[in-house]
Amino acid sequence: MPSAAKNLTRRALRITQTAAYPLYLFALRADEVLQIADISRVSRDEAGNLIGYQRPEVRRHVEEIAQYLNTDSAVFPNPIIVALSSRARFQSSRGPGAGDGLATAGNLIIPLPAPGKPKPAWIVDGQQRALAMARTERRDYPVPVTAFVADSVNLQRDQFLRVNNTRPLPRGLVTELLPEVDSPLPPRLAIRRAPSALCDVLNTDKNSPMHGLIKRASTSRGGTTRAVITDTVVVEMIQESLTQSSGCLFPYRDMSRNETDFDGVLHALFTYWTAVRDTFPDAWGKHPSKSRLMHGAGIRAMGRLMDRVLGSVDPRLPNAGNLIRQHLALVAPHCHWTSGVWEELGLRWNEVENLHKHIQELSSYLIRVYLNARAELS
Repeated sequence: MPSAAKNLTRRALRITQTAAYPLYLFALRADEVLQIADISRVSRDEAGNLIGYQRPEVRRHVEEIAQYLNTDSAVFPNPIIVALSSRARFQSSRGPGAGDGLATAGNLIIPLPAPGKPKPAWIVDGQQRALAMARTERRDYPVPVTAFVADSVNLQRDQFLRVNNTRPLPRGLVTELLPEVDSPLPPRLAIRRAPSALCDVLNTDKNSPMHGLIKRASTSRGGTTRAVITDTVVVEMIQESLTQSSGCLFPYRDMSRNETDFDGVLHALFTYWTAVRDTFPDAWGKHPSKSRLMHGAGIRAMGRLMDRVLGSVDPRLPNAGNLIRQHLALVAPHCHWTSGVWEELGLRWNEVENLHKHIQELSSYLIRVYLNARAELS
């Protein structure tokens, strides 16, 4: 692109699926894609708010695409999907052949960014391809592009999740983005939205026993971090308790109105997991390689024990914390989070893995010890 140009003009088709968000089909040269479009990396700002939505670059994948594009026989039919700023303009062509009732031909005028200024587009799908385009030797390689106008990051996230719903996105990335999407989602994703939002509060609220301990897709890969618990494990723990009738969090849901008492759920989670932290201080907050309590199997098993304990102790009671600690004290002597052997399981403490079999066996053991100890007291 000439540096003196203020706009990039491309022949395009406009398809109006909804008046609010027109859709454009056009082509760019390989070296133009990242000149007009940014990649919105998922991260957190200083206030802890979620920004962006894209996963990190997969270097090997990018290199493989670039190598393929350098070949003479490269065919790349999959379009890159971008969200365009509302500053982009479309001028319809004149004449009877400009439209057929489905699409309208014309020119799409995209303003070029001044140095240091935001670009007019964001990549919603195809970031690895876009990165490869920027590195290919074939700078003029034509790239198909599908674009919709959206200044809202929420709409961009919504489209990002829908486009990637059937692809192998990292589960942690999908999990963290779900609470930020306001529009209706497919049932498979919608059922995880509330647990993910609760997981987020557990991680960001300074009064939470898990504050700063949960690893999310936006967790910084560099520097020091306290995060040791995988977020998907916490989400699964909450989801299981919320959706199963035997779960202690299930009563907080109003099935007829499809509503959840979030404050009540958070209070129950804060109260129980604070008691867990206080009961096992030497195992709390450590890396899973040093404490299986912080491991997927430990969180899931203690979550299932939570369903039993909070089935007996109302977390809304003024002394609920002390009562829960008394109940957890019944199983504490039988736990081997950081050393020793789970003899009943036939496993050393660090041989417990985040496998369905191990989660089931560990959960059953803790619940059995708890129920037997309570029966002896009574």
